[in-house]
Amino acid sequence: MTEWIEPLGLVTGPAASRLGLPLQGGQVRFLQARHRGRIIPAEQVPEPWRGTLTRRPPPFAGLPDLGRPLLMGIVNVTPDSFSGDGLAADQDRAISQGVAMRAAGADILDIGGESTRPGAAPVAPEEEIGRVVPVVRALAAIAPVSIDTRHAATMAATLAAGARIVNDVTSLRHDPAALRLVAEAGVPVVIMHMPTTDPRTMQQHAGYPDAGLAVLEFLAERLAALRAAGIPAERIAVDPGIGFGKTLAENLELVDRLPLLAGLGCTILLGASRKGFLGRIAGVPEAGQRMPPSLAIALAGANRGAHIIRAHDVAETIQSLRVWQACVQGGLPA
Repeated sequence: MTEWIEPLGLVTGPAASRLGLPLQGGQVRFLQARHRGRIIPAEQVPEPWRGTLTRRPPPFAGLPDLGRPLLMGIVNVTPDSFSGDGLAADQDRAISQGVAMRAAGADILDIGGESTRPGAAPVAPEEEIGRVVPVVRALAAIAPVSIDTRHAATMAATLAAGARIVNDVTSLRHDPAALRLVAEAGVPVVIMHMPTTDPRTMQQHAGYPDAGLAVLEFLAERLAALRAAGIPAERIAVDPGIGFGKTLAENLELVDRLPLLAGLGCTILLGASRKGFLGRIAGVPEAGQRMPPSLAIALAGANRGAHIIRAHDVAETIQSLRVWQACVQGGLPA
């Protein structure tokens, strides 16, 4: 097992601004760390870990540091999204939804044409391309667009249509051509922990002796593979994969231990909006009614160092993050 250091004792706000060390140079600070089974003061974290844990990652996809997590709005051009907001082949509605999300404050629009909910049936790349390319082309004119896909052919078609980011839930493992394509295209990429590359089987693999370390070491291995292929760390964001092959307890653990991923030195993305475990906790079976628990988990992520929050309810999430930002900065954002 690789040695890791886990930031602990997180604090925010003006009163904490001189305590401990800044987590990846952001608004959250940590007072302690777990190192070789011991809890040590943050100031005793050795190099090079100290530099990695406190250094702000380069701006992901060239997007500015706004003093709050960036907001990635979800546009599902699918008939079977788990969240209840799938727009099937209604590309005009998908474009309108993206325009509204951008107007509400979304920093990135994430467009997908294949559901990856547990048990979802695969979609052929040709069908996926037909669903998403017109939407990408229209929305890329007004916002940075991310393409949520496992397929290299879809990545290529949508990058040609104006997409700027690839978001692959399989960490470029599903399609053998994906890794080389992303490396040659020179675009940023989001890699996520998922125990398989098929949504139909991922929940069969839930259950880890230590979910935090399992996810961290998986992402570290994928990060090494991407760097070996010519994709530098500054172009990579990491996602713990909430809801992808995890139990309810593991999802909560991964949110709580999000600072563990800071040791990778990359941008951290959290995508938990409307997920089933939130419904179980809050007693809300209908996914489309899970805005309040989704806001709660978004703020939990912000308090643990997430750089990007992926969400369905853009306007409400942006409002929540702005209030969070005012609280941690002690006043209105500049």
